[in-house]
Amino acid sequence: MHKLCTWVATLTLAGCSFAPAYQQPELPVPAQWPTYVKVGAGDTAAHESLSASIVQPMSWRSFFTDPRLQRLIEAALDHNRDMRIAIARVEEAQALYGVTHADRLPTINIGATQSAARTPAQLSPTLQTQTNRRYDVNLGMTAFELDFWGRVKNLDAAARANYLATAQAREAFRLSLIADVANAYYSLQALDERHLLAQATLDSRADSRRLIGKRRDVGLAGDLDFLAADAAYESARAELANIERNQHLASNTLDLFVGTVTQDLPPGRRLIDQGELPALLSVPSEVLLRRPDVRSAEQRLLAANANIGAARAAFFPRIGLSLAFGTASRTLSGLFDAGTGAWSFAPSLVQPLFDSGRTQANVSLTEARKVIAVAEYEKTIQQAFREVADALAARDQLSKQLSALNATEKSQTERLKLVDARYRAGVSSYLELLDAQRDTFTAQQSAIQARSAMLTAAAQLYKALGGDAPADEIDSGKNS
Repeated sequence: MHKLCTWVATLTLAGCSFAPAYQQPELPVPAQWPTYVKVGAGDTAAHESLSASIVQPMSWRSFFTDPRLQRLIEAALDHNRDMRIAIARVEEAQALYGVTHADRLPTINIGATQSAARTPAQLSPTLQTQTNRRYDVNLGMTAFELDFWGRVKNLDAAARANYLATAQAREAFRLSLIADVANAYYSLQALDERHLLAQATLDSRADSRRLIGKRRDVGLAGDLDFLAADAAYESARAELANIERNQHLASNTLDLFVGTVTQDLPPGRRLIDQGELPALLSVPSEVLLRRPDVRSAEQRLLAANANIGAARAAFFPRIGLSLAFGTASRTLSGLFDAGTGAWSFAPSLVQPLFDSGRTQANVSLTEARKVIAVAEYEKTIQQAFREVADALAARDQLSKQLSALNATEKSQTERLKLVDARYRAGVSSYLELLDAQRDTFTAQQSAIQARSAMLTAAAQLYKALGGDAPADEIDSGKNS
């Protein structure tokens, strides 16, 4: 019996396969990033050849160094409900793969049965009532398919690829969640700084309104100046209320990503203290292949390829095997006596003859799905290329924009000092001072928003480049 099972397993595992030979599609994107993207200062190798060194994976802890942000990301990975769903999806796919994989080897069962039948005297050959009993104990397998044509093998390969695709989809979501938490955090920090600036502006304009009110009372200022000061104060109050509203919205968004209330976290650094995040240099297009979403798309392509082999195998006979070995006796006490050995062997062969084109239609269906899978794989790479190119361009252009805005803020601050001094000396009007205050406030707000945008672009670049996904070759199961 043991030798027979070994022989069956050997024949099954050695079965041929009608699946097409898998070939990874060529990268449907340029070998270079767009010419307007500066990959790095003094670094032109990435623009010349794909053989340039691939960016090494960087853990999110190394990339996002703010302790408070790290705590938020940790909490999100633990508590975010979508993350829990993604993890459960992987466990579900793994279990489904285990069910399919089990079909490649025979299932051995041990069974014990008893049967009894009473024959009335009128139907008995001896004209006497008879009661027949039978006891059986056996070890065997039922309807095991000998996979000569690779049908079960290809179904197993497809299930494995679907499982790996789900696992990579979970990793893609994890990267997206990390970037989303970082972006929400930077937005909230920017609003916090804008709130401080708006509050300081409101306090300053309240002081100005009181001062001008007193000057008007003694005839040193007119109604026009007071009305302008009052309008400026109300405008600052409205802006403060708008920022506070956005703060609540941003805080709620962050709480949703994190999956828990974030109020108990320790205070972090101000946005202005973040500085530039680590620069990523030498980025060839090959780096896209390590992105989890690209890997997931390729696993789906592998599954589609394997399903073609399973569909083609349906044209050939399906060979099944049922066998059992054990003992049988009329009495329970004599079940294991000498001479009670029993066995059964029931091979079966089913050859499709006419199915109204169903089998051919299944083959055509799997081939069409492979074409779809190839297009989806290429589209995923193209999308990844665009995301990286956008993030690289944003990083460089935002750096220039922030430099200009910082210079603008400095100039406007100096201008405000001069106009304020002239106003106090009675040389400039209050309207000129108010205009300088507004321009300075706008420049300061714009600089804060640009700093937030730079950090957001860096987080997007981290995600677009695959984050801390391993840079080794994709575990595609090509040889499974």
